[in-house]
Amino acid sequence: MNFLSDNHLYESVAALPKIDLHRHLEGSIRVETLIEVARLYQIDLPESDVETLRPHVQIVKGDPRTWREFLGKFRVLRRFFQSPEVIKHITREVVIDAADDNVKYLELRFTPHALSRHIDCTYYDVVSWVCETVRAVEATHDIQVGLILSMNRHEELQIGEEILRTALEFHDCGIAGLDLAGQEPGYPAEPFRKVFLKAKEANLGVTIHAGEWAGPENVRRAVEHLGADRIGHGVRSADDPDLIEFLIERGVLLEICPTSNIQSGVVSEMSRHPLVELFKHNVRTTINTDDPAISNITLTDEIVHVVENTTLTVEDIKQQILTAAAGAFLPEDERAALVNRFETLLASS
Repeated sequence: MNFLSDNHLYESVAALPKIDLHRHLEGSIRVETLIEVARLYQIDLPESDVETLRPHVQIVKGDPRTWREFLGKFRVLRRFFQSPEVIKHITREVVIDAADDNVKYLELRFTPHALSRHIDCTYYDVVSWVCETVRAVEATHDIQVGLILSMNRHEELQIGEEILRTALEFHDCGIAGLDLAGQEPGYPAEPFRKVFLKAKEANLGVTIHAGEWAGPENVRRAVEHLGADRIGHGVRSADDPDLIEFLIERGVLLEICPTSNIQSGVVSEMSRHPLVELFKHNVRTTINTDDPAISNITLTDEIVHVVENTTLTVEDIKQQILTAAAGAFLPEDERAALVNRFETLLASS
């Protein structure tokens, strides 16, 4: 447990240069922006003001802690991507919000299929709008952004194949990796195996949501069958000592999102989060936000909650930030430069 005063701890963490490797664009939209977009495009909302809308798009006290409840928030959120202008507006806000939280390196993932659902456009169009906006924000804010294209395991393989083709077209323009997300229970990752092996052959980073709402065996399969470099969540890895050794041997990085894990019922409370055990066993772990708007948190909040409620210290957090830098989906020389930059920044923090 950390014994710094609450204010001192928050200020210390807020001042840290941070990295978020696992943040979904669609789960990062300000509630105020939803109201604004709904009025502009005459989108029917369940409520018309921020506080009464909040329970429909954020996890609030009393919500069931299940993956269905958590994913259900996206049903409302994804209705808002109604035009190129809205996609650009939301993307800009999301990146600026990260920069304002002292996130110096962000890997932002999004689902082209979901973002194109209400617009007459291609996946290529969606990715170009996001890329253009991100580069513009990078020019005016102290943040570097890599982009990851997501597909859902509960949707058609054809969608995933088209997303891969789009990622390859934009590989030199900021698309750093490919992600498999969606409903883990009942939807194995194996049908997407060829998609992700092709991505890996093309030097795209591969991250797979696994070991979150299903067992540790999904983590091993994601690495062995789909070539995962990183695992989204992966908290159930702590249930299998052999898998822990496997992850250490392979150098697989876990993108841990503690608050999301609690809100979706994967973990009962922060003090019991497997992050601590995994970190102490020298598994490569990082702390991320997942869906900061749905969870109503910042990365600073996330880290403070971990330090206040577990045995991890701010120095442990710094180590995990360096782990995140070393696991970034960047060319080797750029990744080395990122690690060097964060070693310097953290040494003076």
